[in-house]
Amino acid sequence: MIAVVLVAFLAMLGAVGYGAMRFFGGAVSAPDYSGATGVADVIVEIPPNSALSDFGNILTERDVVKSTQAFINAAGGRTMEGGYYKLRTQISASTAVSMMTDSTRVHRVGLMNVPEGLQLESKKGIDGKTTPGIFQMIADATEVEINGAHRGVTVKELQKVAATAKPSELGVPDWARKYVTASEVRGDFRRLEGLIAPGTWEYINPEHSATQILSDLITESAARFEKWGLLNDNGSGLTPYETLVTASIVEREAKNPEDFPKVARVILNRLAKDQRLEMDSTSNYKAKVTNIDVHGDAYSDENPWNTYQIFGLPPTPIGAVGERALEATEHPTKGKWLYFVSIDQDGTTLFADDYEEHKRNRQKACDTGLLSTGC
Repeated sequence: MIAVVLVAFLAMLGAVGYGAMRFFGGAVSAPDYSGATGVADVIVEIPPNSALSDFGNILTERDVVKSTQAFINAAGGRTMEGGYYKLRTQISASTAVSMMTDSTRVHRVGLMNVPEGLQLESKKGIDGKTTPGIFQMIADATEVEINGAHRGVTVKELQKVAATAKPSELGVPDWARKYVTASEVRGDFRRLEGLIAPGTWEYINPEHSATQILSDLITESAARFEKWGLLNDNGSGLTPYETLVTASIVEREAKNPEDFPKVARVILNRLAKDQRLEMDSTSNYKAKVTNIDVHGDAYSDENPWNTYQIFGLPPTPIGAVGERALEATEHPTKGKWLYFVSIDQDGTTLFADDYEEHKRNRQKACDTGLLSTGC
């Protein structure tokens, strides 16, 4: 009887000790691989908001680590991000943690950060530097080699799918479908311009096709736009798609967000008067080289995005529309302005009701050296 009580008491002490170790952060012994090089490459998906135990379970199932507890011990309670990771099978838990928390994120795949105003296509600036477009960013985010085999999509694949796939296959929302099938953009990958929202995209599956990737991005982007009030909080007087187009011009024209609602008002006032928009950003849209001081071929090119040559809005947005520009377009400032011009590198913008006032404002941009054409 004494022996039975003693065994029970020792068992209870063991349980208390185990619980205390877990409570106070002590590591519980667990099976672990010893190597750092592993056996084979593997892509692992960690869902958002996963706990460390979830990380450990997934990595154990994929044979990256030997046990969930070994991974928890190695993680030491630190916060870790969900996403896609390129890892190795049968590595030590500490190696797995190091790979997944590396500040360079070299083991992350399917991650990109799209800035506001970015176009689908890469563009060269007057300074000679090329800004990677959204398609290039997707290609870079999905490019990965797994056990000697290349994964990911190319810019050409994305352009082809964007130009030819059915809108339903690409996740295009109902409010945009008639615009992406219009004759002006038929067979042009630019018909999807503006339908991918800016921001951080953490879950682009490198094993998906170009069609699947674009569909996922556009579907989620539509949800973001609707959350930002595009369908139910729109005071622009335009259709949702036209509002997105207008907001994309606002995004590219104004450097300072406080000017967004006034720039939106200028655009709406010009549309109401059937006056050409004459926005430099739209002339730059298809230009080979982007230049704030628009002149020459960019000014005279008769493409449907060049608002120096066409009346009304261009057929698509001219870049990725952020929340601030969209909200400013949905709720523009009241005013009679028909003109505006940025006069310095800081983006200081002056607004005018008539052309004579605008000419005086524009001369200030000439005086600062921001503009040279027509000075």
